[in-house]
Amino acid sequence: MKLVITMSRRFGTGASIIAAELSERLGIPVYDKAYIEEHVNDHMFESEAEAIRKLAEQPCIILGRCASDILKDRRNVLNIFVCADKEDRIRRIMGKENLSYEEAKEKVDQTDKERASYYFKHTGKTWGDVNDYHMILNTSQLGVENCADILMRYLERADYI
Repeated sequence: MKLVITMSRRFGTGASIIAAELSERLGIPVYDKAYIEEHVNDHMFESEAEAIRKLAEQPCIILGRCASDILKDRRNVLNIFVCADKEDRIRRIMGKENLSYEEAKEKVDQTDKERASYYFKHTGKTWGDVNDYHMILNTSQLGVENCADILMRYLERADYI
């Protein structure tokens, strides 16, 4: 099966680390905002939605960009939402970007607000609604380092791989 994983996430959860680990283990590419926007801006596609549908013709992982909604009717798509406690996200961003607590908190708040607004603008839905995802992973509870293992075990048992 040509598995496509969409991964929506709150800022600072470590989802990009999980996606990179899955990419390596499954041998499939990860496409993020920068990749998709670059190909739309290069006029390879008329819209991000068109680009996402085209990318999803092959096994891949797509981070954000409303991919879970764009691909919601496809049987080979697994929609995941990654969350974490706000304090953990702030601390992760402080370390990753060498920011003060207040700077990291502001960045977490602003990025979450932008993502929620983007999602609502393009789908008319509430970002992070559990009904829109097959699986929710809380990296505060599960640990970023364990999430790829959890997903691999699920994919094996569900005969995706």
